[in-house]
Amino acid sequence: MTTRDTAVAMSGGVDSSVAAWLLSQSGEAAAGLSMRLWDHSGASGEGRCCGALDVVDARRVAEQCGLPHYVVSMEEEFRKHVVEPYVDDYLNARTPVPCTRCNTWIKFDLFLERARGIGASRIATGHYARIIHGPRGFELHRALCEEKDQSYYLFELTQEQLEVTTFPLGEMSKSDARRLARQARLLVAEKPESMEACFVSGSVREFIESELAAQPVRFGVRHASSGARIVDREGRELGRGEPYYRYTVGQRRGLGVATGEKLYVRQVLANTNTVVVGREEEILASGLKGTKAHWIGPTPAGRIDVEVKIRSRHPGVKARVTPAAGGDVSVEFSSAQRGVAPGQAAVFYRGSQVLGGCWIEAGRPD
Repeated sequence: MTTRDTAVAMSGGVDSSVAAWLLSQSGEAAAGLSMRLWDHSGASGEGRCCGALDVVDARRVAEQCGLPHYVVSMEEEFRKHVVEPYVDDYLNARTPVPCTRCNTWIKFDLFLERARGIGASRIATGHYARIIHGPRGFELHRALCEEKDQSYYLFELTQEQLEVTTFPLGEMSKSDARRLARQARLLVAEKPESMEACFVSGSVREFIESELAAQPVRFGVRHASSGARIVDREGRELGRGEPYYRYTVGQRRGLGVATGEKLYVRQVLANTNTVVVGREEEILASGLKGTKAHWIGPTPAGRIDVEVKIRSRHPGVKARVTPAAGGDVSVEFSSAQRGVAPGQAAVFYRGSQVLGGCWIEAGRPD
């Protein structure tokens, strides 16, 4: 097997295909490496990735780029580190971020291990983010195109991983990538984008219930099909909705009740299949408690001022972060925020740089 400088993670989508094409044009010794993560046999619709058909697309693009192509099966690892925690989070009334878990455990951990197995010393992916070698080590930054920026999902990367990673699309927009794909006549140039939870082909409820049915001992049966009680903060029942795991803190639409005023999810109680709702002012949080904090550079010695995003599409808010023992952090917002959902990530920025982040344990009432 010929040693290659860089292994390109090829999912069969436009972005990773353009990343592979760019490396092939640079003259660098590269190879395409695809992960078979999830079997979508029989699933309909667009928007999935890393299944058998996508691997075929990746192989054909690698041929167009003149790159050797390898496939590794990682379905067992993907189920263990991404799919089962996704189901666990919903069943425990948390809102998961499967893309971050996939990046942390699969794409920048196990993938790097497999890449070294084919003789590659570096990896490249189609993520929209940038890596800069700063005065205190390697830094993760937002992509120049903020509309496509994916740095939120990468906050758990380490110095060692950043040192051996390349993001060829970090300074491009999606339209730039599409244009290059068309110019190169890549067969995936018009392929639709993948969904965030690429392994969920139907609704979240259908997926959760199929997993419960397939693994009742692993997950247990917790109100699998009965509608949740929708109550106000005093506990008065307003109606019945879908099972509790279909709701997330801050949600407004699809509550299943009509009271004549705008209501939002304040709290989800898994043990009693109950969803607590309230008016907008009742769901505002002045801050949050976070756990499992990760810092890409040195851990702060004390309180620091940052901008924090509490979900991928959140515009960000100025905040003060206070590290505590055991990886816990306390975050105080400069202005109260809506939809601080347990299970989501809170990611800390200074300008375009990602300092690190944590997992939201609970919001602090305003």
